[in-house]
Amino acid sequence: MHRAGSSVSRVYRLHNLFRHTLDALASLAVPAPCRICDETLTAASRVPVCQPCLERLPRLQGPICSRCGRFFPSGVPAEVTEPLCQLCRRDVYAFDCARSFGIYERETVKAITLLKYEAISPLGNWFADRLFELATRHPDLFAADVVVPVPLHATRQKERGFNQAELIARPLARRLGIPLRTWLLVRTRPRPERLRLSRKERWRIVRGAYSTREGSQVDNLRVLLVDDVFTTGATLDACSRALKQAGAAYVAGLTVARVVPDWVVVRGPAGSVQGLATDVRGSI
Repeated sequence: MHRAGSSVSRVYRLHNLFRHTLDALASLAVPAPCRICDETLTAASRVPVCQPCLERLPRLQGPICSRCGRFFPSGVPAEVTEPLCQLCRRDVYAFDCARSFGIYERETVKAITLLKYEAISPLGNWFADRLFELATRHPDLFAADVVVPVPLHATRQKERGFNQAELIARPLARRLGIPLRTWLLVRTRPRPERLRLSRKERWRIVRGAYSTREGSQVDNLRVLLVDDVFTTGATLDACSRALKQAGAAYVAGLTVARVVPDWVVVRGPAGSVQGLATDVRGSI
Protein backbone atom coordinates (compact mmCIF):
# COMPACT_ATOMS: atom_id res chain seq x y z
CA MET A 1 0.00 0.00 0.00
CA HIS A 2 1.45 3.38 -1.01
CA ARG A 3 3.02 5.13 2.01
CA ALA A 4 1.65 2.43 4.27
CA GLY A 5 4.07 0.65 6.52
CA SER A 6 4.85 0.02 10.13
CA SER A 7 4.74 3.73 11.01
CA VAL A 8 1.24 4.04 9.50
CA SER A 9 0.13 0.95 11.43
CA ARG A 10 1.40 2.45 14.70
CA VAL A 11 -0.38 5.74 14.04
CA TYR A 12 -3.54 3.84 13.15
CA ARG A 13 -3.40 1.82 16.40
CA LEU A 14 -2.86 4.97 18.47
CA HIS A 15 -5.68 6.72 16.64
CA ASN A 16 -7.96 3.74 17.32
CA LEU A 17 -7.08 3.75 21.03
CA PHE A 18 -7.72 7.49 21.30
CA ARG A 19 -11.00 7.21 19.44
CA HIS A 20 -12.26 4.31 21.55
CA THR A 21 -11.42 6.33 24.70
CA LEU A 22 -13.53 9.20 23.41
CA ASP A 23 -16.30 6.74 22.54
CA ALA A 24 -16.32 5.44 26.11
CA LEU A 25 -16.52 8.95 27.57
CA ALA A 26 -19.36 9.86 25.22
CA SER A 27 -21.41 6.87 26.35
CA LEU A 28 -21.46 8.07 29.98
CA ALA A 29 -24.35 10.36 29.05
CA VAL A 30 -28.00 9.25 29.19
CA PRO A 31 -28.28 5.90 27.32
CA ALA A 32 -29.78 6.29 23.85
CA PRO A 33 -31.65 3.79 21.68
CA CYS A 34 -30.03 2.00 18.76
CA ARG A 35 -31.01 3.86 15.59
CA ILE A 36 -31.72 0.58 13.81
CA CYS A 37 -33.48 -1.72 16.30
CA ASP A 38 -34.45 0.83 19.05
CA GLU A 39 -32.90 -1.30 21.81
CA THR A 40 -31.01 0.67 24.47
CA LEU A 41 -27.33 1.11 23.70
CA THR A 42 -25.36 -0.52 26.52
CA ALA A 43 -21.84 -0.53 25.03
CA ALA A 44 -19.48 2.44 25.06
CA SER A 45 -19.55 3.84 21.54
CA ARG A 46 -20.22 7.06 19.64
CA VAL A 47 -21.76 4.99 16.84
CA PRO A 48 -25.55 5.16 17.45
CA VAL A 49 -26.02 1.51 16.45
CA CYS A 50 -25.81 -1.45 18.84
CA GLN A 51 -23.14 -4.08 18.38
CA PRO A 52 -25.62 -6.86 17.48
CA CYS A 53 -27.00 -4.71 14.63
CA LEU A 54 -23.49 -3.91 13.41
CA GLU A 55 -22.66 -7.61 13.43
CA ARG A 56 -25.86 -8.35 11.51
CA LEU A 57 -24.92 -6.05 8.64
CA PRO A 58 -24.68 -8.65 5.85
CA ARG A 59 -21.14 -9.02 4.51
CA LEU A 60 -20.54 -9.68 0.84
CA GLN A 61 -18.81 -13.05 0.89
CA GLY A 62 -18.34 -15.89 -1.55
CA PRO A 63 -17.18 -16.15 -5.15
CA ILE A 64 -17.06 -12.77 -6.90
CA CYS A 65 -15.95 -11.29 -10.20
CA SER A 66 -12.25 -10.55 -9.90
CA ARG A 67 -12.72 -7.13 -11.50
CA CYS A 68 -16.00 -5.52 -10.42
CA GLY A 69 -16.69 -7.65 -7.32
CA ARG A 70 -20.08 -8.86 -8.54
CA PHE A 71 -21.34 -11.87 -6.58
CA PHE A 72 -21.63 -15.20 -8.39
CA PRO A 73 -24.68 -17.20 -7.20
CA SER A 74 -22.82 -20.38 -8.13
CA GLY A 75 -19.56 -21.69 -6.71
CA VAL A 76 -18.32 -22.75 -10.15
CA PRO A 77 -16.50 -19.47 -11.02
CA ALA A 78 -14.41 -19.85 -7.86
CA GLU A 79 -12.54 -22.63 -9.62
CA VAL A 80 -11.32 -20.15 -12.27
CA THR A 81 -8.08 -18.28 -11.52
CA GLU A 82 -9.55 -14.87 -12.38
CA PRO A 83 -13.33 -15.25 -12.76
CA LEU A 84 -15.05 -12.45 -14.66
CA CYS A 85 -18.75 -11.64 -14.86
CA GLN A 86 -20.49 -11.11 -18.19
CA LEU A 87 -20.11 -7.33 -18.00
CA CYS A 88 -16.40 -7.48 -17.26
CA ARG A 89 -15.81 -10.01 -20.04
CA ARG A 90 -17.30 -7.34 -22.32
CA ASP A 91 -15.05 -4.69 -20.69
CA VAL A 92 -18.07 -2.52 -19.80
CA TYR A 93 -16.54 -0.73 -16.80
CA ALA A 94 -13.78 1.86 -17.03
CA PHE A 95 -12.49 1.20 -13.49
CA ASP A 96 -9.81 -1.42 -12.95
CA CYS A 97 -11.43 -3.09 -9.94
CA ALA A 98 -14.15 -2.56 -7.34
CA ARG A 99 -15.10 -4.16 -4.05
CA SER A 100 -17.85 -3.67 -1.46
CA PHE A 101 -18.01 -4.45 2.24
CA GLY A 102 -21.59 -5.65 2.43
CA ILE A 103 -24.99 -6.22 0.86
CA TYR A 104 -27.38 -3.28 0.49
CA GLU A 105 -30.16 -4.86 2.57
CA ARG A 106 -32.37 -3.78 5.50
CA GLU A 107 -30.00 -2.95 8.39
CA THR A 108 -27.34 -1.76 5.95
CA VAL A 109 -29.86 0.48 4.18
CA LYS A 110 -30.83 2.01 7.54
CA ALA A 111 -27.21 2.53 8.55
CA ILE A 112 -26.28 4.19 5.24
CA THR A 113 -29.43 6.35 5.43
CA LEU A 114 -28.28 7.61 8.84
CA LEU A 115 -24.95 8.59 7.35
CA LYS A 116 -26.42 9.98 4.14
CA TYR A 117 -29.07 12.24 5.61
CA GLU A 118 -27.92 12.88 9.19
CA ALA A 119 -24.12 13.15 8.73
CA ILE A 120 -23.36 10.81 11.65
CA SER A 121 -19.59 10.89 11.24
CA PRO A 122 -18.79 8.11 13.77
CA LEU A 123 -20.74 5.78 11.49
CA GLY A 124 -18.60 7.01 8.59
CA ASN A 125 -15.54 6.10 10.67
CA TRP A 126 -16.94 2.61 11.29
CA PHE A 127 -17.53 2.09 7.57
CA ALA A 128 -14.03 3.42 6.86
CA ASP A 129 -12.61 0.78 9.22
CA ARG A 130 -14.37 -1.95 7.26
CA LEU A 131 -13.09 -0.60 3.93
CA PHE A 132 -9.60 -0.29 5.41
CA GLU A 133 -9.71 -3.98 6.31
CA LEU A 134 -10.90 -4.79 2.79
CA ALA A 135 -8.17 -2.68 1.14
CA THR A 136 -5.37 -4.12 3.26
CA ARG A 137 -6.47 -7.67 2.43
CA HIS A 138 -5.87 -6.82 -1.24
CA PRO A 139 -2.88 -4.44 -1.26
CA ASP A 140 -2.07 -4.98 -4.94
CA LEU A 141 -5.59 -4.01 -6.01
CA PHE A 142 -5.90 -0.94 -3.80
CA ALA A 143 -2.42 0.57 -3.78
CA ALA A 144 -3.10 4.23 -4.58
CA ASP A 145 -1.64 7.72 -4.63
CA VAL A 146 -4.84 9.56 -3.69
CA VAL A 147 -8.28 8.85 -2.22
CA VAL A 148 -11.18 10.59 -3.98
CA PRO A 149 -14.80 10.55 -2.74
CA VAL A 150 -17.45 10.42 -5.45
CA PRO A 151 -18.67 14.05 -5.51
CA LEU A 152 -22.18 15.43 -5.23
CA HIS A 153 -23.40 18.15 -7.55
CA ALA A 154 -22.76 21.57 -6.02
CA THR A 155 -26.50 22.22 -5.58
CA ARG A 156 -27.06 18.93 -3.76
CA GLN A 157 -24.00 19.46 -1.55
CA LYS A 158 -25.21 22.94 -0.62
CA GLU A 159 -28.67 21.59 0.28
CA ARG A 160 -27.31 18.70 2.33
CA GLY A 161 -24.29 20.49 3.76
CA PHE A 162 -21.97 17.52 3.35
CA ASN A 163 -21.04 14.63 1.08
CA GLN A 164 -21.65 11.22 2.64
CA ALA A 165 -18.90 9.66 0.48
CA GLU A 166 -16.42 12.13 1.98
CA LEU A 167 -17.49 11.13 5.52
CA ILE A 168 -16.19 7.65 4.65
CA ALA A 169 -13.26 8.63 2.42
CA ARG A 170 -11.67 11.10 4.84
CA PRO A 171 -11.07 8.65 7.73
CA LEU A 172 -10.19 5.92 5.22
CA ALA A 173 -7.48 8.10 3.64
CA ARG A 174 -6.11 8.83 7.11
CA ARG A 175 -5.94 5.11 7.97
CA LEU A 176 -4.24 4.25 4.68
CA GLY A 177 -1.80 7.15 4.94
CA ILE A 178 -2.85 8.42 1.49
CA PRO A 179 -3.76 12.06 0.63
CA LEU A 180 -7.46 12.87 0.30
CA ARG A 181 -8.34 14.90 -2.79
CA THR A 182 -11.96 16.03 -2.50
CA TRP A 183 -11.58 18.68 -5.21
CA LEU A 184 -10.12 16.45 -7.91
CA LEU A 185 -13.51 15.34 -9.30
CA VAL A 186 -16.65 17.44 -9.80
CA ARG A 187 -20.18 16.52 -10.79
CA THR A 188 -21.23 18.78 -13.65
CA ARG A 189 -24.88 17.69 -13.99
CA PRO A 190 -27.35 17.23 -11.12
CA ARG A 191 -29.14 13.98 -10.42
CA PRO A 192 -32.90 13.93 -11.19
CA GLU A 193 -35.13 14.42 -8.15
CA ARG A 194 -36.79 11.05 -8.79
CA LEU A 195 -35.35 8.48 -6.38
CA ARG A 196 -36.20 5.30 -8.28
CA LEU A 197 -34.40 4.95 -11.59
CA SER A 198 -34.12 2.04 -14.00
CA ARG A 199 -30.75 0.57 -14.84
CA LYS A 200 -30.71 2.32 -18.23
CA GLU A 201 -31.66 5.63 -16.62
CA ARG A 202 -28.85 5.33 -14.08
CA TRP A 203 -26.31 4.83 -16.85
CA ARG A 204 -27.76 7.64 -18.97
CA ILE A 205 -27.84 10.33 -16.27
CA VAL A 206 -24.24 9.80 -15.12
CA ARG A 207 -22.64 9.40 -18.54
CA GLY A 208 -20.47 12.49 -18.90
CA ALA A 209 -21.78 13.92 -15.59
CA TYR A 210 -18.33 14.00 -13.95
CA SER A 211 -15.09 15.71 -14.86
CA THR A 212 -11.75 16.49 -13.28
CA ARG A 213 -11.42 20.01 -11.96
CA GLU A 214 -9.55 22.38 -14.23
CA GLY A 215 -5.90 22.63 -13.23
CA SER A 216 -5.90 19.43 -11.14
CA GLN A 217 -2.98 17.04 -11.58
CA VAL A 218 -4.15 13.56 -12.53
CA ASP A 219 -1.48 12.24 -14.92
CA ASN A 220 -0.22 8.77 -13.98
CA LEU A 221 -2.03 8.78 -10.61
CA ARG A 222 -3.43 5.62 -9.04
CA VAL A 223 -6.82 6.70 -7.68
CA LEU A 224 -8.95 5.06 -5.00
CA LEU A 225 -12.60 6.10 -5.49
CA VAL A 226 -14.92 5.85 -2.47
CA ASP A 227 -18.73 5.83 -2.44
CA ASP A 228 -21.55 4.57 -0.22
CA VAL A 229 -23.43 2.21 -2.56
CA PHE A 230 -22.62 0.28 -5.74
CA THR A 231 -25.98 -0.05 -7.51
CA THR A 232 -25.25 -0.68 -11.19
CA GLY A 233 -21.65 0.53 -11.27
CA ALA A 234 -22.63 3.44 -13.52
CA THR A 235 -21.38 6.12 -11.11
CA LEU A 236 -17.98 4.51 -10.51
CA ASP A 237 -17.71 3.94 -14.24
CA ALA A 238 -18.47 7.59 -15.10
CA CYS A 239 -16.00 8.88 -12.50
CA SER A 240 -13.35 6.45 -13.74
CA ARG A 241 -13.82 7.56 -17.34
CA ALA A 242 -13.30 11.18 -16.35
CA LEU A 243 -10.15 10.28 -14.41
CA LYS A 244 -8.73 8.07 -17.15
CA GLN A 245 -9.42 10.72 -19.80
CA ALA A 246 -7.42 13.14 -17.64
CA GLY A 247 -4.51 10.68 -17.54
CA ALA A 248 -5.05 8.54 -14.43
CA ALA A 249 -3.07 5.32 -14.65
CA TYR A 250 -5.33 3.16 -12.46
CA VAL A 251 -8.72 3.56 -10.78
CA ALA A 252 -10.08 1.27 -8.06
CA GLY A 253 -13.42 1.63 -6.30
CA LEU A 254 -14.50 0.85 -2.73
CA THR A 255 -18.11 1.09 -1.56
CA VAL A 256 -19.77 0.30 1.73
CA ALA A 257 -22.51 -1.79 0.15
CA ARG A 258 -23.55 -3.36 -3.11
CA VAL A 259 -27.04 -3.95 -4.46
CA VAL A 260 -27.53 -7.67 -4.99
CA PRO A 261 -30.50 -9.21 -6.85
CA ASP A 262 -33.11 -10.32 -4.34
CA TRP A 263 -33.20 -13.86 -5.75
CA VAL A 264 -29.63 -14.56 -4.56
CA VAL A 265 -30.24 -13.38 -0.98
CA VAL A 266 -30.80 -16.16 1.55
CA ARG A 267 -33.25 -15.10 4.26
CA GLY A 268 -33.76 -16.55 7.70
CA PRO A 269 -36.56 -16.12 10.25
CA ALA A 270 -38.63 -12.93 9.94
CA GLY A 271 -36.92 -12.09 6.69
CA SER A 272 -33.47 -11.54 8.24
CA VAL A 273 -30.57 -11.75 5.81
CA GLN A 274 -28.37 -14.77 6.46
CA GLY A 275 -26.13 -14.41 3.43
CA LEU A 276 -25.99 -15.17 -0.25
CA ALA A 277 -26.79 -18.35 -2.11
CA THR A 278 -23.68 -20.35 -2.97
CA ASP A 279 -25.57 -22.95 -4.96
CA VAL A 280 -28.59 -21.88 -7.00
CA ARG A 281 -30.16 -25.34 -7.01
CA GLY A 282 -29.70 -25.96 -3.29
CA SER A 283 -30.30 -22.52 -1.80
CA ILE A 284 -32.83 -20.70 -3.94
